[in-house]
Amino acid sequence: MRRALFALVPLLAVLVVSARAPVASVATIPPAARDRGTYALATDAEARWVPFDITPGNQIRFAMQLDGRDVSAILDTGVSYTLLAKASPALDRTKLVAGGSATAIGGSVALGWMPTRTIQLGGLSRIGGGVTVADLPAIATGSAAAVDVLVGADMLAGHALDIDYAAHRFRLIRTGRLPFRGETAPLRVSSERSVYESAITLGGRRLVPIVVDTGDGSAITVTAAGWQAANLQGLRSTTTISFGLAGPAVSGLAIVPELHVGEMLARAAEVRIEPAGGFSQAIGTNGRIGSGFLQNYRVLLDPGARRMVLSRGPKADMPPLRSTSGLLVGIEKDRLKVLHVMRGGPAVAAGWKEGETICMIDGAPIPADYPTNPLAGWSAGTPGRVVRLGLCDGPTRNLTLESFY
Repeated sequence: MRRALFALVPLLAVLVVSARAPVASVATIPPAARDRGTYALATDAEARWVPFDITPGNQIRFAMQLDGRDVSAILDTGVSYTLLAKASPALDRTKLVAGGSATAIGGSVALGWMPTRTIQLGGLSRIGGGVTVADLPAIATGSAAAVDVLVGADMLAGHALDIDYAAHRFRLIRTGRLPFRGETAPLRVSSERSVYESAITLGGRRLVPIVVDTGDGSAITVTAAGWQAANLQGLRSTTTISFGLAGPAVSGLAIVPELHVGEMLARAAEVRIEPAGGFSQAIGTNGRIGSGFLQNYRVLLDPGARRMVLSRGPKADMPPLRSTSGLLVGIEKDRLKVLHVMRGGPAVAAGWKEGETICMIDGAPIPADYPTNPLAGWSAGTPGRVVRLGLCDGPTRNLTLESFY
């Protein structure tokens, strides 16, 4: 992750796989039978940039309109069908019908489906169609507040998506356009999973398919089999935790010297290694490229032209931020909660446990703006520094930072 390591990195890939697990007392409407709606791209779509901010979990968060109502949303090319949160004020329960189930990070989730009148996203509009409906907890975005919508491949794939991470804006334009120059990688929307897919080369081994998932806050994720095939000897590794719609998932974590995404060479890339039988393997892929990696570039995703274009941004060649504390924490109002103790890190040796809460750092309380406050940098501080962490139940512990992966 390129931002402060206080927060989890959420993983939000969702793939509709069946018409099971009804969530209403009416007949399920399978995906193939649903009204897909009518799409229109405005003639001035190229000028209709959508501003966004980056969540603490490295996701693209912005505002759009659903049935004339302003809603908050995350751009998520790893979601097959646009998803509305059950808790959103935009949900009309009188229209909610059973929607089956989906495979997600952490397991399976039950879905509903709600027809919509209109959706407006930048220069793209849709009349008719609908959205899937599921629980969307705030922890899935690494933020204190949940969002209303995950905008998925069904809304995006008919056009080219131009994401200017450095300027915090994106737009939808007609397919085939090339608004900037960069290095190219293959891209398609898979018929099997209905998400964006590409390939990477790691340790000289080409891994395909790899989901291109803007809703995944991590950098690169590979399966255990893919990591073994890459045969990268001598790299130190640790563990980390992620949260998806169905719950938490623990994976390995290492920094690799280099990897290729199509023509593009990336150095010192953060790679997560899923355990055998993990999410990527379960859906028949070899891993994911997430927003934690993509945010170092200007990105064009154009499955119609079968290409992804990456233009290096100012952070493209910077080494990833590494934890030196071995603690991954989440925010709970005025405190931090330990979500994971990283294998081999100093926090393990110091006896830290998941679930413990921190209320003071070097004598300072947890500020309201903690995600962007310089205080949050303690967990990736200079090796050898001693940090005083005050637990919320009273005692203070000293933690000596060190390099461990």
